[in-house]
Amino acid sequence: MASGIDAGLIWMDGTLVPQEEATVSVLTHALHYGTSVFEGIRAYPTADGAAVFRLREHAERLLQSARILGMPTMPTASEVEHAVVETIKANGRSDCYIRPLLWFGPESLGVGPQNNEVHFMVATWSWGTYLGDEAVKSGARVITSSWRRSPPDVLPTKAKVGGNYVNSVLANMEARAQGYDEAILLDHQGFVAEGSGENLFVIRDGVLFPVVHSVNLRGITRDSVMQIAEANGMTVRESAMTRDELYTADELFMVGTAAEVTPISEVDRRAIGSGQAGPITLQLREAYLAAVHGRDERFADWLTPAQ
Repeated sequence: MASGIDAGLIWMDGTLVPQEEATVSVLTHALHYGTSVFEGIRAYPTADGAAVFRLREHAERLLQSARILGMPTMPTASEVEHAVVETIKANGRSDCYIRPLLWFGPESLGVGPQNNEVHFMVATWSWGTYLGDEAVKSGARVITSSWRRSPPDVLPTKAKVGGNYVNSVLANMEARAQGYDEAILLDHQGFVAEGSGENLFVIRDGVLFPVVHSVNLRGITRDSVMQIAEANGMTVRESAMTRDELYTADELFMVGTAAEVTPISEVDRRAIGSGQAGPITLQLREAYLAAVHGRDERFADWLTPAQ
């Protein structure tokens, strides 16, 4: 198999096909211009079988991205949900990462895709801890990238568009090349935006401060963690942050579908708090994992059965 990912059966325009047959033309518009939109979703094992976390919200955000990009045709949210559940079932998965993707096809290669068909696929595969078990245990080491987050008058920052992620790729590659786990991106004014694929949270004096910024994608995991924290009695106050405010945090962590809740122990060679994964962060991580695995009845409506 050419790919290192074992996706098994993939949903391609309404049909489940083996991974080796889920192919596209090299003249596909999205391959040349980044004209695709996607989501990252996860399914977790629960006492009642596999369940997808906040599937409806992810399906709706996928379609919002498609509208922003100007895709003329797309599935409904219910059709996206159906495709996701059927793909999980067909592969017999209980714990997986899920990637739905809409993209412009190969009918023309002019910059404008008005004459190109829109295609839809869903792939699933096993994916462990995003930044590695050590990052969760001891805290991730991150660095501020020299690449700035794209402003909303340059690229549509509220859409999860494939082309947007070149910005994230460059920042992440820069961090990895310097021996760090992840990058933090600032905006053009120097305010903290987000990680290459994660939202950021600061804890100071027992208060949770989700970093807020107009360029950030509306994070579903971010919203989940905020709701879980409030339900568990924490004070939550969204706040814009400058780079130096991260250095003086008691605790710092990042969240995302892939990252889940990952503590940060170091930013720009400065230890955060004790220089280890913070205790409140680890409590929030456990609370988040309890919700996604169906062990917290307060958040049972976030789970869609997929067995």
